[in-house]
Amino acid sequence: MGESVGVDAKVELAPITDADVVSVGAFLHQHLNSRLSAEQWARSALPPWSVDAPNHGFMLRQGDDVVGAYLAFYSEREVDGEPRRICNLAAWCVLDEHRAHGVRLARAMLRQRGYDFVDLSPSGNVVALNERLGFSRLDTATALVPNLPLPSRRGVRVLTAPDQIEAALSERDLRVYRDHRSAAAALHFVVRVGDDSCYVIARRERRKGLPLFASLLHVSDPAVLARAGHAPYRHLLLRHRALVTLAEGRVAGRPPRLSRQQAVPRPRMFRGDGLSPRSVDYLYSELMCVPW
Repeated sequence: MGESVGVDAKVELAPITDADVVSVGAFLHQHLNSRLSAEQWARSALPPWSVDAPNHGFMLRQGDDVVGAYLAFYSEREVDGEPRRICNLAAWCVLDEHRAHGVRLARAMLRQRGYDFVDLSPSGNVVALNERLGFSRLDTATALVPNLPLPSRRGVRVLTAPDQIEAALSERDLRVYRDHRSAAAALHFVVRVGDDSCYVIARRERRKGLPLFASLLHVSDPAVLARAGHAPYRHLLLRHRALVTLAEGRVAGRPPRLSRQQAVPRPRMFRGDGLSPRSVDYLYSELMCVPW
């Protein structure tokens, strides 16, 4: 990154390298989310897919101490037939006494040329800051689906064994599966309805501190998912102990019966020249890698 690193009298801004993820992991464990150990944070910062990434985000140091960090996950994707480089802005934490330096982390990210940017978990005043920095909001209308133990429809199966999943996937989804199968937050299964398959990636979620939720991050064929009825949600209840699934319309399509719309869905945002909302998905992101 060369001269893009800035320094003032007290706080140094620097890219997060492989050598820094241990200290950054310890910082995020102590100051952002202690439910993840320092080792889990450090492992989460290193995505399982292959990509030529310039860094793992940016950090602030005061002497030998990390006082701020902003993780990033990079990927190279094909969007509308064209190659695009994506930077996912992820966990962001700055100590209160250095809060004034926080915007330096954001600007360091966005100064990186040739990238489109997505922020899939902005919170608090980050949403307003992102809007000032040129981000747009995605339509995240979300259905709350109760994960009821209803019997499966005839001809519907849920496949979870890795060899069964691989055998059921198209070439594109097989590549996605192999890129994400060791991602710490990703839950993989395939829904079979007759001869048709739908590949699903979900994750566990907390709401108000309760780990009783799941969300759908990738649905390869929403029409097949809809035909499966409650079988996918029954699976999330029995296998992953999730009582409710959050199903965004843009990911999962039409929700099943008995669901209701979430009053205030979580915001997700993007910024990129010529990048349309329909081209933004949740693959190759912190949602796959960080099991908060």
